[in-house]
Parts: sequence; C-alpha cells; structure tokens
Amino acid sequence: MIHPTAIVDPGARLGANVEIGAYSIIGPHVEIGDNTVVGPHVVITGHTRIGCDNRIFQFCSLGEVPQDKKYAGEPTRLEIGDRNTIRESCTFNVGTVQDAGVTRIGDDNWIMAYVHIAHDCQVGNKCTFANNASLAGHVVVGDWAILGGFTGVHQFCHIGAHVMTAVSSVILQDVPPYLMAAGNTAQPYGINVEGLKRRGFGPDAIMALKRAYRTIYKSGLLLEEAKAKLVDEAGTHPELQLFVDFFAQSRRGIIR
Repeated sequence: MIHPTAIVDPGARLGANVEIGAYSIIGPHVEIGDNTVVGPHVVITGHTRIGCDNRIFQFCSLGEVPQDKKYAGEPTRLEIGDRNTIRESCTFNVGTVQDAGVTRIGDDNWIMAYVHIAHDCQVGNKCTFANNASLAGHVVVGDWAILGGFTGVHQFCHIGAHVMTAVSSVILQDVPPYLMAAGNTAQPYGINVEGLKRRGFGPDAIMALKRAYRTIYKSGLLLEEAKAKLVDEAGTHPELQLFVDFFAQSRRGIIR
C-alpha cells in the first residue's frame, strides 16, 4: 500500500492497511494507525502519532518543528486521534517544552484546506475548521467547535465547546461555550441554537443556555457576579456546568 516513489523511514511504524501516496515522506519517529490513508506529496515528520481511519490529503505537513524561536530541537510530539479528515496543505506542528510538549488533535474532526494548528494546541473531538482557519500556539478548542474560514485565534486563547465563529473572525480573548462569535475583533452574537438542536439539545436546555447568555452579557452584573449565579443554576441545569468549568480555566478574559 506504499507508492514506490514514497520515502518511508525504516523506523516508522505503520498499521494494517495504511496507504502512503506518491512522493510522500514519512519520518523515523512516526506512527500511523490502521486504515489511515496518506495522500501524495505529504510530509509527516517529528515524533508524530496518528490514529486509525484518518484521511490526509495532499501537500500536508504534519509534525514539523514549531514556529517558535525558543524551540531548540527537543523531542516534543504531535498526536492525532482517529477518523479525522485533514484536507490539502494543512500544517500541524509539534509542541514545545514551555508547555505540555505535545500538540493534540482528537477524533472525528473535519479540517479543511490550509488550516494551521501551531505548537501546543489542544483540539477536541468533532470540530470543523473551515479553509484557512489558524490557531496560534497554546490554543485550546473544545468539542464540536466550528471555526469559519479565515478565523484567526490568538495564542493562549480558549474556544469553548459548541462555539461557532463567522468567516474572518479575529479571536483575541476566550470564547465561552455555546456562543456564536464574529468580527475583528470578535464579539458575541448569542447562543449557537441551530448547532445545539442538531446535536440533540432539547428546548429546556436551550432556554437555560439563553438565560445564561443574558446573565453574562445582558444583565448588567459584574462578571464575577454572573459566574456565581451560573454556579447556582448549574445544579438544576447541568449543561451550564460547561460555563462554570470554562470560566475556571479562562486565562485571557472573555469576548465582550
């Protein structure tokens, strides 16, 4: 299943039914799981582990050294889960020792062409990144997030689960879960209702999330007061716990 023009280092570990396309290069510290298809002209290097049933299209560069001047050749890692689609010309870098030392992409993500995921990013499951979305270093993206085309995310930002950003959004602060965000710089535009309906959230849950949004953004409460109110309400509406956990981890403040 390896094209004769591909270069696969003897140290690489390939699972069953892995396909390697023409002119692709696989480095010595790469592990690729069963049934993954690597297209032509792909470079996979560094200490990179890729799971099963992935589809990687042409011209991708995975596991290359980070675009960080502090990087000094340490054996940091890139880990990619299962069943991801990674379209043309994507670039994912390994981590740095200044953080966890690993860049992670979870399972079942749909990553379109020209997406960049920088060092030490942590991407969850079932996310969609449209063309040319870019994550700077140390960004965290929760499950089911959708980043519109040309969305740019500043380093150390946290994108909550179920967030949706519009095309060309510029994210300079954290985006709480469930929100829609748009603009340069990005501002909140309510709850991602349609996305939540598609994922099985019922009317009561969506109404609770809308009330939480009003508490954060429309009530006139200080943010600390709004957080305290959400802690109380999460006891009866468990979907609000994502807000509580998110605020506990937020480092850059939230979009307003």
